Amino acid sequence: MMFSFRTIVFAILFLSFMVFVAFFGRIPALRRTPIAKLHKLIWVQVPNAVLAVDQALTGGRVSGHLASFGRYMLYDRHWTIVGFFFMILAVAEYMYLPQVWPQIGAFTKLTVGITVIMPYTFLYLACASDPGYITPENLEYYLALYPYDHTLFRPGRECRTCRLLKPARSKHCSICKRCVAKSDHHCIFINSCVGYGNQHWFLLLLASTALVCTYGGLLGLSILTGRIYQIAPNWSMWPPKGMSMNQYLGAWGWGIQENVNVGATTLLALLTSPLVWGLFIYTLYLVYCGTTTNETLKWSEWKDDMQEGYAFRRPMPSNWPKNEQVEPVCRRWPVETEQVLITTMDGEPPREDGRLPGEGPWERVWSLNHVENLYDLGFWDNLVDVFVPDYTFGNGVDDPVIERRRRTR
Repeated sequence: MMFSFRTIVFAILFLSFMVFVAFFGRIPALRRTPIAKLHKLIWVQVPNAVLAVDQALTGGRVSGHLASFGRYMLYDRHWTIVGFFFMILAVAEYMYLPQVWPQIGAFTKLTVGITVIMPYTFLYLACASDPGYITPENLEYYLALYPYDHTLFRPGRECRTCRLLKPARSKHCSICKRCVAKSDHHCIFINSCVGYGNQHWFLLLLASTALVCTYGGLLGLSILTGRIYQIAPNWSMWPPKGMSMNQYLGAWGWGIQENVNVGATTLLALLTSPLVWGLFIYTLYLVYCGTTTNETLKWSEWKDDMQEGYAFRRPMPSNWPKNEQVEPVCRRWPVETEQVLITTMDGEPPREDGRLPGEGPWERVWSLNHVENLYDLGFWDNLVDVFVPDYTFGNGVDDPVIERRRRTR
C-alpha cells in the first residue's frame, strides 16, 4: 500500500514538474536558470542525441516518422489536445463528484456546481471566439486599434504570407495560417491563437481551471482528513505528532485507499493547482506589464542588443508626417510614441539618410528601464483593454491616463 501511495505521489509530482518545464522553460525571466537548462536538455540536446543515434542505425527513418507525428501534434490545427483537456476534467469530476456529493451541504453544492461549469463555459468561448484574424475586409479596423511604437512594430511592413499590412501588435501564426491582431501565442489547449478577440476568455479559462483544481483539492482534503481523524484521533495533518513518518504516511495511504476515487482525484488536483495558478499569474502579469507573450520575446531580444551596445534611440517629433493609409491615427488610444528605437550591426549610431523617423542625435540605450512601452497604460486600463473590446480611452491634454503615463516615465 505504501509503495503504491508513494508511486502515485512521485508520478504526479514528476508529471507536474515536467509540464512546468515545458511551459515556462523558454520565458525570458528564467533564461539563465536551471529550469531553462533542463528545458534545453529535454527539448534540444536529448532529441539531437536521439537523432544522431537513429541516423547511424536506421538512416533517420524512425526519427523522421516521429518528427512528422510531433509536427502534426504541435504545429497543425486539430482537436486532440482540446479533447484530452476536456477528458481530464470530465473523468476527474466523474470519479470525484458522485463520491463527495452526499457529504456536502446545499450551499457547498451550489458553489461546486458553479465552479465546475465555469471551465467548460470559458473553454467553449475561448475555442469558438475569433481571436482576431485579419482579413482584407477588417484590415482597416485592426490598423486603427493600436498605434505603432516604432520599436517592436513599425508602419508599412507587409506580411509575406497574407500580403496584408501588419497592424501594430499583430503576428502571423504559422499554425492558423493567418495574421492575428494583438497576438499573444498559439494555444494547443484551445486549438486557436490567443489574441485581441479572445484574450479575455483565455484569461478566464485559466482562472476558472485554477479555481476548480484548488477548490476540488481543498474540499477533498477536508473529507480525507475527516476520515483519518476517525481512526486516528491524535493524527495531525502537519506536522506529524506522536507518530513516525511511516505511520503518518500510512494514515494518508489509508485515507486515499479507503476511497480511491476521491483520494487520487484530490491528490491530482492539489499537485496540479500550482501549475495552473502559475500559468494564470504569469498571464495576468503580462497584462499588468501591458505586453503579450509575443512582445515579451521581442523585448528579450532588444535587451540582449542593448547589453551589447547595439541599440539607439531618439525623440519622435509630434509633427512627424504620416501616411494615413499605412499608419492611421488611432483615436481610441490616448498616447502615441515619443521615441524611436533602432539597432545596428556594428554598434555605431545609424547613418542619417533622411528616411529614418525621429529627429536629433541618436543616444545609445543600455537598459529596458530607459525605454517606454507604448502599450502599458497601467494595470486597470490594461485590463479594460483586454475585457472591453473597442473601448475608447480618453484623448486630451488633461486626460488622467496621459497624466499617469507622464508621471511614470
